[in-house]
Amino acid sequence: MAFTGKYEIESQENYDEFLKILGIPDDVIEKGRNFKTVTEVVQNGNEFTWSQIYPNKTMSNKFIIDQECEMETMSGKKFKATVTMEGGKVSVRFPNYHQTCEISGDKLIECSTVTGAKGAVTMKRVSKRV
Repeated sequence: MAFTGKYEIESQENYDEFLKILGIPDDVIEKGRNFKTVTEVVQNGNEFTWSQIYPNKTMSNKFIIDQECEMETMSGKKFKATVTMEGGKVSVRFPNYHQTCEISGDKLIECSTVTGAKGAVTMKRVSKRV
C-alpha cells in the first residue's frame, strides 16, 4: 500500500514556532529538535497503524479511514477523531491542530497547522523511506 513503510525525519520547518504555540516547554522543544524520529506506517486497505518512534518512547495509533476512533497525542492525551483520506492525503484533527500526511516519491510529508494569536503556523516535516 502507498503509506506502508518506515520513514526517518530528513527536514522540518517551523518546528519551534509550532510547538511554542501548543505550549510545549522550551527545554522539551530543544531536546526534540534533533531527534531522528522514525515513523512506521502499516496500511492494509483503509486500516492503518501509525507509529512514531522516539528515543525513549513509541506512540502508536490505529484507525480506519472514515470511522471514529480513539487516538493519543504525544503527551498521552486521548481523544476521539475521524481520520479521512482525500486525494491520497490522510487528514486528522488533533485537539489543538490539524494534520495532513501524504506520500511523494519515497518521502512522507506531514503538515501540521495550529492557529495562535499571530495566525496560523504550519510545521512541515519531510521524512525519507528507510
